[in-house]
Amino acid sequence: MSRYDDGSAGDADYGRIGQGYAAIRRPDPRIEDRVLLALGDAETVLNVGAGAGSYEPRDRRVTAVEPSASMRAERPADRVPAIDATAEALPFPDDSFDAAMASVTIHQWPDPERGLHEMRRVARDAVVILTFDPVVPEPWWMPAYVPELFEVEAHRMPALDRIAAALGGAVEIQIVPVPADCTDGFGQAFFARPERTLDPTVRRAMSAWSFVADDVVQRYVRELGDDLASGEWDRRWGSFRELSEFDVGLRLIIARP
Repeated sequence: MSRYDDGSAGDADYGRIGQGYAAIRRPDPRIEDRVLLALGDAETVLNVGAGAGSYEPRDRRVTAVEPSASMRAERPADRVPAIDATAEALPFPDDSFDAAMASVTIHQWPDPERGLHEMRRVARDAVVILTFDPVVPEPWWMPAYVPELFEVEAHRMPALDRIAAALGGAVEIQIVPVPADCTDGFGQAFFARPERTLDPTVRRAMSAWSFVADDVVQRYVRELGDDLASGEWDRRWGSFRELSEFDVGLRLIIARP
């Protein structure tokens, strides 16, 4: 049984933070192209921890699974309704789908290995996982301002080799550089637009912020806001505004039997 009223099965309470999620977390077409390519010619696709439907293909038969009532309500009208179920107990027979996918969600699962085993069980071919490396691959400004946020993420995000081991078979891990004008509003996507992270609505769409103490959030907003106003941020970190893309740790894992 979920510990949250809306059925959220992971560590974050989407009944509290999920409102307006779909407006901020809009799929970026360049990342979407990578996911669709990884799904190959699959005609039937299961999306696990589907949330508002980010990166679900529109040209395949999709089945979506999402335990949070709040997130199911965020799904746009042109997406299939999501089934109330969890990754660890998928209500489908073996080999029910051509492929299965999970988009930035496995860190929420109480038992990632079990969920990944379930995805492998119900997918005949590719299992495609979009996730973040728990190790920050390159130094950048946001971890310098709020290391506590990235400490939270390091503990939540499963290690890439752990994911690969749980899926088995032939596993490929791809680096997914994030474009500077990324439309998907996860926190790291604003590496070239620091002002956006001062917006509490934007921060709410990145679940890790819900685990950071209020005084840390206030410090981040105060210090970053002051440095942007004074020009200090641009003196120290302004080169990030010139980048067309950056490796923030986003990874695409493709596993085949």
